[in-house]
Amino acid sequence: MVLILTFGWLVIGRYILNSTPTWVEQLALLLVVYITFLATASGVYENRHLGMAFLRDATPSFIRRPLVFVTHVAVATFGFIMMTNSVELFEFGWSTKLPMLNIPESFRTLPVIICGGMMFMFASAQALCELLNTTHKLIRKNTGE
Repeated sequence: MVLILTFGWLVIGRYILNSTPTWVEQLALLLVVYITFLATASGVYENRHLGMAFLRDATPSFIRRPLVFVTHVAVATFGFIMMTNSVELFEFGWSTKLPMLNIPESFRTLPVIICGGMMFMFASAQALCELLNTTHKLIRKNTGE
């Protein structure tokens, strides 16, 4: 909603008032970064990430379960690496200010850290559920339940 209002103010300032507020574009860019990274974490949570769905749906059923597990582990690993490596960038940018907004540059890096952490949590939980579900099926099969 804030992004829509920001772009609305940008259009009104540019085309109606003929005086574009300089901070609006910087704020819009910052909001797009937040929305993009949070949507990425949401896609991992809902298991709707394009690469994950493509791999899952394109393989035969006997390969699907191990491949889904490996995919979750790979996404969790990527999220963890993204989170930990972005912390250094966050610390580095704290002393630099974003132009026009006068806030630390680190606010651009913060969604990367959050997204990486959320991807790690969501994909790890999905991998664990997949592993426990597979293990539970093997136990039932071997015990005759």
